[in-house]
Amino acid sequence: MAPTCPSENTQAIDQSSFWSSGNLNWDEHRIGWAIAGGCAALTVLISLVSVAQHCRNYNKPNEQRQVLRVLYMPPVYAIVSFFSYRFFRSYTYYSLAEAAYEAVTLSAFLLLLIEYVANTASDHNALKAIERKDKRPLPIPFCCWRYRPTKAYFMYTVKWCVLQYVIIRPACSIAGIICEAFNVLCDSGPYSVHFANVYLEVIDFISISFALYGLLLFYGLTKDELQGRRPLAKFLSIKLIVMFTFYQSFVFSALARSVIKSTQYWTATNIADGLNALAICIEMVFFSLLMMWAYTWNEYKVEGAPKTSIWRPLWDSINFTDFVVEIFGSLKFFVDYARGKASMHSGRRPDAAIVNDYNKRVDFGQAFGIDGSKYPAAMDSTSCDPSAVLPRASYDDEIHLSPYPYSELRNADNGSPIVQ
Repeated sequence: MAPTCPSENTQAIDQSSFWSSGNLNWDEHRIGWAIAGGCAALTVLISLVSVAQHCRNYNKPNEQRQVLRVLYMPPVYAIVSFFSYRFFRSYTYYSLAEAAYEAVTLSAFLLLLIEYVANTASDHNALKAIERKDKRPLPIPFCCWRYRPTKAYFMYTVKWCVLQYVIIRPACSIAGIICEAFNVLCDSGPYSVHFANVYLEVIDFISISFALYGLLLFYGLTKDELQGRRPLAKFLSIKLIVMFTFYQSFVFSALARSVIKSTQYWTATNIADGLNALAICIEMVFFSLLMMWAYTWNEYKVEGAPKTSIWRPLWDSINFTDFVVEIFGSLKFFVDYARGKASMHSGRRPDAAIVNDYNKRVDFGQAFGIDGSKYPAAMDSTSCDPSAVLPRASYDDEIHLSPYPYSELRNADNGSPIVQ
């Protein structure tokens, strides 16, 4: 018979309520319950203000749909943590669901950075912008190796390093929920190769390590283009949430082994989980304020412009087809690259002599899905005019990242202003 995890809950269940004999029944658990609920409500209120302001000033949809997804992080964490505190016997299920949204936030942040870079491209010559990204060492711990950012496969790899997490982290959460239902997860120990938690944590650790490394690599590559957009503050407001929740969970789990004592209705593990959930609810109030400042709506205000409807922005923020398109687009590139498709490698165009020896390879703009950054169709062999096949000289103001071209009339409506 396969081994199962020891129970994390007591047999006895507290049957009392807030009201007992006409008086409030305040014990430590219910005081924490009230604090967690109040902080969660305050977090939701602060985040609603920020989200509503972005929705009413929705003048850059490609950027703000990602901003909205990031702004959802504090209220999602606060609400889930409140319920995990209230229903502490099912804490593991809530914590796994909470962790899944971290992947959405990190992926949205990468796509937001790409949008920022795309918006600065109109001020630069595309070829020169690529040329100035010279060969450089990788960040620690791989600083002994150097990379050339002009290679298309490198850019797709950076994108995929982050986007893979939006697949693997939810998959780990789903697998964890199933294993918990069959009592073979053992989230609180013992850590053994006979239980699923060990394997899921290893997979999650490797996946998030790739995601964070890809984000840092992209930030280092494009930090000049990101000046003035508070990229570090934006990133820290996300990553600090992850760090706080991870390390305090580790601390409370360690305390549960020796310091925290069980009670009639709460095991030491229940108390450690409850303290972690309570701490998260309190912290999210401050993180929602930090995000309100880091992801301010003031930079999207347009004087004299009418306020936009809130419904299309909200739909955009929960419509994750852009994630799907980006993921499958990257996979298609790697498949074509592995098959040796000519345009994916450094093979020359048939008309290379006419186009001043430009290599037929995917450039920075194409690698990150920037519309308008495409090589022209092959020139007629009878033509001798090199200008007929030169790559476009610069990105125009209307350039946007696929797949949400609001600048096209067929995709615009009253709630989504046309970006010129």
